[in-house]
Amino acid sequence: QVQLVESGGGLVQAGESLRLSCSASGSIFSINVLAWYRQAPGKQRELVAGITRGGTTNYADSVKGRFTISRDNAKYTVYLQMNSLKAEDTAVYYCKAETFGSAYWGQGTQVTVSS
Repeated sequence: QVQLVESGGGLVQAGESLRLSCSASGSIFSINVLAWYRQAPGKQRELVAGITRGGTTNYADSVKGRFTISRDNAKYTVYLQMNSLKAEDTAVYYCKAETFGSAYWGQGTQVTVSS
């Protein structure tokens, strides 16, 4: 079992920055991929960014060049640095941990970008 706790969401103006954090506990050594997803009202949950244990990253086209995902394996934490935020980035952001055969989700943190 893996438990995830997100933090760092909030209300910002367009163009500003936020950094989200997700701390993992439990069977952390089984985690292969950590990722951030988001879900806006009335829309499906979508992948924002992911990072493997070895540091390989991937991003949604909509956030490339603005968001950066990183992980601190010593602290069992994954971060999402979000710059140049836009109103369309408004959503609940979820952290996801993938192990061999299982996936775990955090409770989500709200990010609201006002224009």
